This record gives sequence, C-alpha cells and structure tokens, in this order.
Amino acid sequence: MSSEMSPVEKAKFVAAKQATEFVESGMKVGLGTGSTAEWLVQCLGEMVREEGLKIKGVPTSKRTGLLAKKVGIDVITLEEAKWLDVTIDGTDEYDSDLTLIKGGGGAHLREKVVATASERMIVIADASKKVETLGAFPLPIEVIPFGLPVTQGLIEETLIGMDVLGREVTQRMKGDAPFVTDEGNFILDLHLKRIGNPRQLSLVINQIPGVVENGLFIDICDVVIVGHGDGRVTTRDITNNTANVVRFDVLDDDNIFSDVAD
Repeated sequence: MSSEMSPVEKAKFVAAKQATEFVESGMKVGLGTGSTAEWLVQCLGEMVREEGLKIKGVPTSKRTGLLAKKVGIDVITLEEAKWLDVTIDGTDEYDSDLTLIKGGGGAHLREKVVATASERMIVIADASKKVETLGAFPLPIEVIPFGLPVTQGLIEETLIGMDVLGREVTQRMKGDAPFVTDEGNFILDLHLKRIGNPRQLSLVINQIPGVVENGLFIDICDVVIVGHGDGRVTTRDITNNTANVVRFDVLDDDNIFSDVAD
C-alpha cells in the first residue's frame, strides 16, 4: 500500500484517534472488528507502548484478538472481564437514532454480545456510513448450519409482511465455500434496500428457529464519532444530546499504521 493515506483512510484514522479519548488506564475495553476498528486497536497499542496505558481488551473476533496481542494490548475473554467500561467498534450503516447495521465482517454476534456487556458503546465511522434510512447495506443474519434451507425459507416468507423494499436472501460465501463465523455458523445476507421498521424486523427475525442473531443494533450505541478526509471529527452523544467538532492534522508521512487494510 502506498504511504499516502486516502481520504477514507484519513477519516477512519482520525475517528479512531478521537475515540481513544474515551479510554483510560484501568479500563476493560471491547475491541471491535473491521477496518475502522483496526485503526483503533493500532492507536491503543501505540498508547500502551509509548504512554504506559494499561487496559484489558476484549476482542470481538479472532482477527481482532490477534492484532491486539501483536500491538501489545493485554487481551482477556469476556468471561474473565464479566463487564466492560466501553466498547468501540465500527459500523456498516447508522441512522439519526444511532441504530446500526453491523456484520459486514461476519462478527456481529460477538460484537453485539460484547457491546451489550458494556457501560457504553461508541461507534467510529467515516461519513459515508450515515444514512437516512437503513437497508442499502445487506442485513447479516447468523444462522446455524443445521436446516439452513428451512431457515432461509422461513426468513424469506417472513419478509413478505415486513416494511422493506427488497426480499432477496443470499448465503455469504468465502470463495467457493460458505463463510463460517467464529462460532461455526453461517451468514445469510438480506438485501432489503430499505428497512422501514428496524425494531419490528429485529424482533420478528430473531423468533425464527435456526436464527442466532441479526445485525441490527438498536438502543445499544450511545456515541458516534465520524471522521472526515480533511481531518475533521464530529462526536455526537445521543444520551447527552451534544455534538462537537475537532480537527486533526494528518500528514502522509505520519502513516505509521500502513499495514492496516482499507
């Protein structure tokens, strides 16, 4: 990868950098999965190595766990942590109510478990993730392998009565084989185009036998930190109804995390 950061990379980086302001020594921190969350892990690792930050990290995926250990973060399990001070993660979409679609990386089950075991959840994103109405991004559903065609058929039948524009359901693949989550399950992606009632859809989908969890995060996220390609970062706290903007100067030769994938 070129040493020059793209605007999207800069946006992800500055959002992650700003999110470290919410992390203090002694905290137990949920570490998200995905390209934006990887920036956060790198930033926290730098603080551990250079500033003496002492935290316990609970990763939401095997991939995040490996990266956290690599950069020097003390990794523990959720069972060991029991309760977390904060979880910081990315998102695939979010709306004005901070309702999210997550699971593009296939980790939404663990991400939701970790987020709900936290005092607060902070989402970091670039500006493209903000939408008026959820649904352009496919909604991931984690399902058990047993009886997959039956589960898929029930989901397709259920969608007929939901406030959505599309009803195509596809199984996520990795090459020629089914994508398998860290829990050993499969993922069905729902191409809905627009989700008119996320709360209703989430409740109904999760009642279907074979469904483990869906990628809608409702009433879980408290804060969204949005990065922009020019270094601006907007932090919105829905609990306190506050918003503030800061700016980072990001130089191309400061791209110390050039191994992070876009």
